Amino acid sequence: MTAVGAVPYPSQWRFDSGRVCLDLVATAQEADRRAGGPEPLADTGGLARWLVGAGLVPAGTPLHGIDGTWVAGFVELRDCIDRLVRTGPDEGRADDALDILNARARNAPPGIRAVKDGKGTLVRALCAAPECAALLAVVARDAVDLLTDPVARSRLRQCEGDNCRRVYLDTSRGRRRRWCSSEVCGNRERVARHRRKASVKES
Repeated sequence: MTAVGAVPYPSQWRFDSGRVCLDLVATAQEADRRAGGPEPLADTGGLARWLVGAGLVPAGTPLHGIDGTWVAGFVELRDCIDRLVRTGPDEGRADDALDILNARARNAPPGIRAVKDGKGTLVRALCAAPECAALLAVVARDAVDLLTDPVARSRLRQCEGDNCRRVYLDTSRGRRRRWCSSEVCGNRERVARHRRKASVKES
């Protein structure tokens, strides 16, 4: 089990997909890189840090109950959302994934309340210790909202970066965003383009 407070999340946990359900799907890319290796969400504190980074759990919330069951639940939901986002429910090949998603969305999300911190500022807190089913429900309901919103679905994009399979919501002006992150994949492509030009000049 893992106990995590206000801790930094691993560098691979980026939250720039535009939806929390897509940020969960993005963790699969790190799993792909570790083919045959350990699931990244199962690393010491990995899932707990993701939950804090994604905003599902306020920073500083004690997380004492996270174990392999939690990881398995989030990995299962991640894979279901991934299939539904990439294939669409109309193709029939993801009906079992849709059933799992709906089952997770059926649960109630955690109750929240406003409390004063040490400086008297109102901050968000959970009404009770976080439970796996309730946290899964937050992500599942976000995925249901996304999948049932034609406008949002039309803005789904696959990153054009080399070796990147992240899916993100394109809310840019003109809907011309090409990368999941301009600072990461976009910068890599700019660097690669510069090197190609430099190589041509040298030859």
